[in-house]
Amino acid sequence: MSSVQIEASWKTALRDQFEQPYFQALAAFLKNEKAAGKTIYPPGSLIFNAFNTTPFPEVKVVIIGQDPYHNPGEAMGLCFSVPKGVRVPPSLKNIYKELESDVGATIPNHGDLTSWAQQGVFLLNAMLTVERNRPGSHQKIGWQDFTDAVIRKLSDGREHLVFMLWGGFARKKKELIDGSKHLILEAAHPSPLAGGAFFGSQHFSKANAYLQEHGMGKVEWQV
Repeated sequence: MSSVQIEASWKTALRDQFEQPYFQALAAFLKNEKAAGKTIYPPGSLIFNAFNTTPFPEVKVVIIGQDPYHNPGEAMGLCFSVPKGVRVPPSLKNIYKELESDVGATIPNHGDLTSWAQQGVFLLNAMLTVERNRPGSHQKIGWQDFTDAVIRKLSDGREHLVFMLWGGFARKKKELIDGSKHLILEAAHPSPLAGGAFFGSQHFSKANAYLQEHGMGKVEWQV
């Protein structure tokens, strides 16, 4: 973790967190896991990809995922996103279907959401790492302390952001957000396990309407 670089505005905003004992313990845990030969996703250079692609002052929309994909080649440090050339995961397929229905977007043939991140869509997983083939394996090592602090920093330090909370896990983060100065959108998780309850939420058009109303500029959701 000591070699990982994080974008300057985030480094400033989160300096107090990097100095906390829990973060030092987290960094030590990951270092020891790698020394023991365990494979951790995403690769070290991509752990803070969401932060490095979307600087703190440029965030417009926050989408909260749970933990990274745990299969080889999938995790890239942006929630729900996979690199081009990798099979589009089922949840992302449903996100694309909702995009098509909501804003008329054409469903792409890849799952790389970098273009969203570059426009201010902060694609934050609550856990930033996972052990290969062990979903949820890093849920209790301190990442949630860190990402909860990130959500609070955004809520306190910015105005007129859109927070998209999909599924029960993400919706629990609502208590970290000041709903009087941000738009909080809640829906079922886009996973097929939710039985299609995500469809019809229209979060993408609602987000753009809110952003434009507050002079933030809309997001081009077409991937």
